[in-house]
Amino acid sequence: MLKKISMTVLTLVFMGVFLLIPSSSLARSMPKGKLESTREMRAVWVASVYNLDWPSKKGLPRDEQKQEFIQLLDDIKAMNMNAVIMQIKPTADAFYPSKFGPWSEYLTGTQGKDPGYDPLEFMIEEAHKRGLEFHAWFNPYRITMNHTDLNRLSADHPARAHPEWTIAYGNQLYFNPGIPDAQDFIVDGIEEVVKNYDIDAVHMDDYFYPNKIAGVPFPDQETYETYGQKFTHIEDWRRDNVNELVKQINNTIKKEKPYVKFGISPFGVWRNIKEDPTGSNTTAGMTNYDDLYADTREWIQQHHIDYITPQIYWSIGFQPAAYDVLTKWWSNEVKGQPVHLYIGQATYKINQNSDPAWSDPEEYFRQIELNRQSQLVQGSMHFSLKDINRNPLNVKKRLIEETYSKPALIPEMPWLHQKAPKKPIIQSVKKTEDGAVLQIQNDPRSSASYYAVYRLSHKGTYEFVQTVRKETGSFTQTKDILANQKKSYTYQVTALNRLHHESKPSTKTVK
Repeated sequence: MLKKISMTVLTLVFMGVFLLIPSSSLARSMPKGKLESTREMRAVWVASVYNLDWPSKKGLPRDEQKQEFIQLLDDIKAMNMNAVIMQIKPTADAFYPSKFGPWSEYLTGTQGKDPGYDPLEFMIEEAHKRGLEFHAWFNPYRITMNHTDLNRLSADHPARAHPEWTIAYGNQLYFNPGIPDAQDFIVDGIEEVVKNYDIDAVHMDDYFYPNKIAGVPFPDQETYETYGQKFTHIEDWRRDNVNELVKQINNTIKKEKPYVKFGISPFGVWRNIKEDPTGSNTTAGMTNYDDLYADTREWIQQHHIDYITPQIYWSIGFQPAAYDVLTKWWSNEVKGQPVHLYIGQATYKINQNSDPAWSDPEEYFRQIELNRQSQLVQGSMHFSLKDINRNPLNVKKRLIEETYSKPALIPEMPWLHQKAPKKPIIQSVKKTEDGAVLQIQNDPRSSASYYAVYRLSHKGTYEFVQTVRKETGSFTQTKDILANQKKSYTYQVTALNRLHHESKPSTKTVK
C-alpha cells in the first residue's frame, strides 16, 4: 500500500495523465445494511520446474512433500489470497498418474518413478479446504529444459514413442506446434485432467513457440511445407497453429465441464507501436505476435479464453515497456469482451534487478494501486510464491497488513452461466470463549460450494469477514475469532457457487 498520508486524495501519474483518486482505492460509498465486500483476483504461481517453489528438492519423502505444500497453502491463505496456480506439467510430464506423460522427475528425482500418491488430487483437496481456487498450470510444448537427447527421457515418455512429433531448438526439445497429431495429443492430455480432477481452471503461461535465438531459425520449414499450404507466410501459419491449439483447448474444457475456466498468462507485449499502430507504445525486443507467434488479441476477440494475465514485469515509467502504459493498453484490449484481465506481478524482481525502480519499496504497491484504479483490471497474479516468502523490502508483511489486509471474493464471470444459489439458512450462532460459532444448514439440492460470512459494523454495513467451504453432511460450521463475548453481533451469510455467483443473505443475531 502507498505510504500513509493525511490528504484525502492521492495524486498519481497513471498512464500518462494526472488523476485524483481516493486514498483508499477499494473504498466505496456503501448504503447502510448492504454487504461490503471486494471482488479481486489474488493469485500466486507455484512453479515446479527446477523445483523453484515446490517440492523444494527432488526425492523428498511423500510426507515431507505434503507438509511443504500445506505450509505453502497456509502462507497463501495468510496473505488473504484466493487462488493458487500450480505447475502440474512442466516438461511434458505429470504430477498425477497420466496416459499422456510420465511422472515428473521434480517429484522423485527420476522421471517416470511413482511418488507413491497422487500429488494433484492431494493439492486440489488441500487448496479447496482453504477456500482457494486451484488453477492447473500446463506448459504445452516443452519436453526438456537443458538437453535434446530423446534417450535421456523415461522409457514411457510419449516423445520417445513419437519422435516425429518432436523438434529441437537451442538446447531444448519441444512438441512441434505445426503437427496436428502433436496438437491433438496436447489437447487430450489437458482433457484428461479436466475429466478426472476437480480443478477450477486450466492455466498456461508464456511458453508457446520458443524465444528466438539470434541467427538460428526455428527448424520447421519441412513441417510448414507439409501442413501449411494455405498460408503464404510461415509466420501466419505458426500463429494459426497456436490459435488452433488455444481454441481446441477451450472447446474441450467447456464441453467436458462448462464451469472450468481457461486462462493464459502471455509475455507482456503483444506488438510494439512501430510494427503496428494498434500496438502498445513500447520498444520491447520481443513480442507475442512477432516472436512467440501468440496472437493474444485473437484469443480475446474470439472468446477462446476466460482470462488473460499479461506478465507486465517492468516498472512504472520504464521506457522500453512501461508498466503503466501496458496496463492501459491491455485494459483497452479486454474492454467490452467476456474476458477478465489480471496482471502478472514481478515479485521476483523486487530488490533483485538492475532497474533502480525495483529497489524502491513502493514500486510494487504502486503497481497494485494502479491496477485498482482501472474498472477493467480485476486483480493480480504474483510470480512466484518463493519470492513473496523471502519478503524482499518487506513485501509479504505489507501484503498481509495493508494491501491484502481484508479478504476478497473472486470476480464473477457472467458469461459462464450459472444461477446464484438460494440463500442459506443459518441454523445457529453461539458465542464461545474465543469467538462466535456459526452453523449453516447444507441444502443437498443447492449449487453452493462455499459460504461468505459478513458481520454488521458500526457503520451500519455488513463487512466481509471470511469464507468457509461447504462441508459434507448436514451442516457447515465456522468461527468468527474476532467476536467479543461481551458484545452482541448480527451476521449475514451468503451462499456462492464455484463460479462465485452469490445468493441473497440470511441474517441472525447473537447477544
